[in-house]
Amino acid sequence: MANAQQAATSYAPRLKQQYQDEIVDKLAKEFGIENAMAVPRLEKIVLNMGIGEATENIKILDEAVEELAQLAGQRPVITRARKSIAAFKLREGTPIGCRVTLRGDRMWEFLDRLISVALPRVRDFRGVPAGSFDGRGNYTLGIKDHLIFPDVDYHKVNSPKGLNVTLVSTADNDEKAFYLLRELGMPFRLPRSES
Repeated sequence: MANAQQAATSYAPRLKQQYQDEIVDKLAKEFGIENAMAVPRLEKIVLNMGIGEATENIKILDEAVEELAQLAGQRPVITRARKSIAAFKLREGTPIGCRVTLRGDRMWEFLDRLISVALPRVRDFRGVPAGSFDGRGNYTLGIKDHLIFPDVDYHKVNSPKGLNVTLVSTADNDEKAFYLLRELGMPFRLPRSES
């Protein structure tokens, strides 16, 4: 019993270990940061599925919740409309999607699966766009089909759904966040002049 507990506490996700062993030093040297706690790090990953059809058929939202739970390894929360929009037949408080926030080891494991398993499965993949930073060091990636993740059983999926993945970092600008994600292995698309 003690050996099982010891083995469980000694496990660290591959990307987390790589970040601590190699990337912290590279970032500190690159940006002249002396304090190790000031080095940019990944804070959380937010997965969001917006299901517009949920206003007519609530079962679609239930499927999305189950599929997002399979992807994230934890139960998502249902998001609701903030205000009524008549053109979309939407009332305030109507369930329209689901969201989950990953932190700690689950965050590192999901990022590893995203970079090394899911993105290479995208047809004609040439890299993710480098212009999707928000100016504060956060990166958002839109995925058109969540079936690129092998965690989802595609025999049970009625329709493919889109997914937004937001990587929230402690970087204070986009340059530091770009460098951090590139070192973690994010396959950024090269600008046309370099390719």
